[in-house]
Amino acid sequence: MSNSTGYEGGQPHGNRTIVSNSMELSPRQITQWVKQLIRQGSMKPFYNSAIWEHTKAQVLESQHHECQACKAQGKYAPAEAVHHIKFLKDYPELALDTNNLVCLCKECHYAIHHRAECKPQLNKERW
Repeated sequence: MSNSTGYEGGQPHGNRTIVSNSMELSPRQITQWVKQLIRQGSMKPFYNSAIWEHTKAQVLESQHHECQACKAQGKYAPAEAVHHIKFLKDYPELALDTNNLVCLCKECHYAIHHRAECKPQLNKERW
């Protein structure tokens, strides 16, 4: 799907323009917008945007709506989330890069974002 604005399936390509929510945004502008949302502490506008919804649908379709983490373990679970492999807050330039997106089930997505972190021992307890 292409038009005179350069919109091609919701993906940024070089310096082409992306159409999103009746606005035209270049990949650079999208990165700046995402960085601004990160500074504001609210990614909701990004995840509610037409360009994200389109990209998410494209990734779900390409990965057959299957959780890729479960699939790697020989299991099947329907994907409910599209996850940024390199976290969006650390790599805003990869916000819409399909190579940085993976389909996950609810449980796998939760496990990735809520990994138990080893906390340093605060004192020298001896039992």
